[in-house]
Amino acid sequence: MKASPDIFVIKKYIYRSFFVIELFQDQTAYKMSFFMKFRGPIFFSILAIALLAAAIYPQTDDGEKEAVLMQSIISGFTQLHFRPKAIDDDFSEDVYDFYLDQIDGSRRFLTEEDVARLEPYKYELDDQINTSSFEFFNLSQELRLASFEKTQAYYREILAQPFDYTINEYIELDGEKREFADDDGELREFWRKYAKYETMQRLARKLEEQEEKGEEEEKRSFEELEKEAREEVMEFFDDWYNRMEKLKREDYLSVYLNAITHIFDPHSEYYKPIDKENFNIQFSGRLEGIGASLRTEGDYTKVVRIVVGGPAWKQKELEEDDTILKVKQEDEKEPVDITGMQINDVVQLIRGKKGTNVTLTIKKIDGTVKNITIERDVVILEEQFAKSLILPGAEEGEKVGYINLPSFYADFQNSDGQSSAKDIERELEKLKAEGVDGIILDLRYNGGGSLRDVQKMTGYFIEKGPVVQVKSRGSEPEVLRDVDPRVQYDGPLIVMVNTYSASASEILAAALQDYNRAIIVGSKSTFGKGTVQRFLDLDRTIRGYNEIKPLGEIKLTIQKFFRINGGSNQLRGVESDIVLPDNFHYITTGERDREYAMEWTEIEPAEFSQNVIQVKNMDEIRRRSEERIAQDPTFQMVLENAKRLKEQRDFSEYPLELDSYQALLDKQEAEAEKYDSLFDKEVNQGVSNLAIDLPHIESDESRKARNDDWLESVKKDIYIKETLNIMHDLIVLN
Repeated sequence: MKASPDIFVIKKYIYRSFFVIELFQDQTAYKMSFFMKFRGPIFFSILAIALLAAAIYPQTDDGEKEAVLMQSIISGFTQLHFRPKAIDDDFSEDVYDFYLDQIDGSRRFLTEEDVARLEPYKYELDDQINTSSFEFFNLSQELRLASFEKTQAYYREILAQPFDYTINEYIELDGEKREFADDDGELREFWRKYAKYETMQRLARKLEEQEEKGEEEEKRSFEELEKEAREEVMEFFDDWYNRMEKLKREDYLSVYLNAITHIFDPHSEYYKPIDKENFNIQFSGRLEGIGASLRTEGDYTKVVRIVVGGPAWKQKELEEDDTILKVKQEDEKEPVDITGMQINDVVQLIRGKKGTNVTLTIKKIDGTVKNITIERDVVILEEQFAKSLILPGAEEGEKVGYINLPSFYADFQNSDGQSSAKDIERELEKLKAEGVDGIILDLRYNGGGSLRDVQKMTGYFIEKGPVVQVKSRGSEPEVLRDVDPRVQYDGPLIVMVNTYSASASEILAAALQDYNRAIIVGSKSTFGKGTVQRFLDLDRTIRGYNEIKPLGEIKLTIQKFFRINGGSNQLRGVESDIVLPDNFHYITTGERDREYAMEWTEIEPAEFSQNVIQVKNMDEIRRRSEERIAQDPTFQMVLENAKRLKEQRDFSEYPLELDSYQALLDKQEAEAEKYDSLFDKEVNQGVSNLAIDLPHIESDESRKARNDDWLESVKKDIYIKETLNIMHDLIVLN
C-alpha cells in the first residue's frame, strides 16, 4: 500500500512554492512592482529554500491526487488572489448554493429528498476543503447517477405513448422560478411536461411545414407527425444522456472545484489540462470555423465574443450572449443537441472545411429560438486591426475621421510585430493629413487586450500624465503614465462604447473622460471589468508527484484597475456622457450580471491635468442629443424593442395546449418581425475610404469584398449618425 503524505505537510510545502511562483508568473508587458523588490541574493536564497522544501513524496493514488489538487488551488487563491476569502461557514454556504445550481440549476434531476441528504453539509464544506475531504462531492455524484437512471426511465416510458395536446396546462422552464420536486412522483410529472414540451415544439414545426405544402404533395396525418416528433425527442434525450454518461469523475470534479473558485470572483477558474489547451482568450475565436469565442455555463454553450471579420461577424445574426442549443451539418437532416456537451465536442461539431455550412439553433437573450446558417471560412485576422474612414459631418463641409478598433492587440513575441498603439498612431496621422474636423474612436464590442498599448494610446490625446492606477493586494497603487509629451491628435474627440466594451477599452474611455478630453457616447455603461487575471500552472507549485501530473492551471484575479480619479471601473463600468438606447437598454448585462462579482471600490485620485482641449458645454450637447433621439423614429423603435426583449427574457412559462402554444409562437414572431428591418436603411451618405488606403484594399479581391461589407454596415449605423450630430455640436459649442 502506498504511503500517504500528511495533508498539512502538503499545505506547508504548497505555501512555500506559491511564494516563488508568484515572482515568476507575470510574463506580460507590465511587470508587477512586487517582483522588482526581490532581486539579487535575497531572491535566490528564497528560491533555494523553496526548492529544498520541494522534496519528492511517495507515489499517490487518485484520492491523493485530488487532495493535492484541492490544496494547490486553495493555497493559490488564499495567497495570491486580490480579495482572499476566509474559508469559513459563510464561504461553505456560498459554495453549497452555487454548486447546487451548477449541477441542477434547471431542477430536472434532484428532489427535495435528495437535497435533504446534501443539506447537512451546507456549513461543513469549509472543513472538507481544508482537509481535502470529498465526502460531499462523492454523495452528490451518487445522487446524480441515481437521478440519471431514474429520469431516463421516466422519459422512455413517457415518450412511448402519445400526448394529449388539448389539456390546458403549463410548464415553467426557468429553474430559478421552480422549487425542487418534493418527491419522485412530482419529478416524474415534471419530466412528463418537459417531454411533452419538447415534442410539441417539433410537432408545431412539422405542422407548419405541412401547411406550406402544395395540394399535390403527400400530407401525413397528425398522428404520424406526432409519433415522429416523439421519436425525435427520444433520440435527443438518449444522445444527451449518452454524452453525460461518458463524462469522467474529473469532469464533474472540475465543476465542483470551479464552484469553489467562483466564490472568490467570476473570472477566477480552475482549468483541467485539456481545458487549458483549448483556452485562447486573446485574438482568435475558440471556433475557427465561424469566428466566435465560446464558454460553457452549466449545461449550455454561450457565445462570448464574435471575431471581427470572421464568418459569424459577416453573417450578422449570431451575437454575444446567444446560447447555442443545437448544431447541424449541411449533409445532415437533423441537428445534434449540444445540451450538456463538453466544449471540446462542441468545437469539433462547429469546425469544418472552408466553404461548408453549419446551422446553429440559438436562443437569443430575449428567449426566442432561431436557426442561423453560417458558411465556414478562415478567420481573417486583418479584419481585427484598426482601420479608418472619412465621414461627412452633420453640416455641409464638415469632415470627420472615423477609427474602428476591435481589440487592443499586440505581438508580445516580436517587438516589431503588429500593435494596436502603432496602428492607431498611423491612422491618426492619415486622418490629420486629410484635414478632418474631428475624430470618432469606435470601441464598441472591444473586449480589451494589451495594457501596454492602451497606456500608449491614451497618451496620443494628452501631453503627458497618469493613465490608470493598478493595485495589487497589500500594496500601494502604481500609477501607469504616459511619459511622452507629444500629442498625436489635439482636436475634438468622441469615443463610442457599448455594454461589451471591456477592460482596456474601459481604461481608455475612463482616462479621457476624467481628463475631460473626449465625450463618451453609447450604452448606459461599459461592461464593468476592472480586474486583472493571471494563469498559474499548478505543476510548477509542486516538485515530484510526476505520477499525478498534469494537475492543470488556475486563472485568478491578482490586481484591480482604478481610474485616475480614484474610482474603479469594476462593476459600474464607464458611464456614458451621452446615452444612445440599444436593445439592452432595460436588461442588466456585463459584470453586474455575474454572481460574486468583485465590488466597486475607490482609492485616492492621482494628480492629473491636460491643456490640449477641454470639452465645454457638456450639458447643452447632451440636451441636444436627447432631443434628437426623442424625435427619431428609429431610436424610439429601438426603445420599444428593448422593452419587448426585457419582457420576453423574463417570460418562461409556456402553454402545453397545442393551439395556445402555436398562437404564442405566432404572436412572438409577429412582434419580432416588426423590428427585423430596423437597421436596413442607409442613414450615413458619402462614407469613403482614405485615398491612401485604396491601393491596398483593391489589391486583393476578398479584401475589397470585406471592405465593401464594412462600408455598407457603417452607412446603416444609426449610432454613428447620432455621434456625427454630437460631433457637430462639440465643434460648434467649443
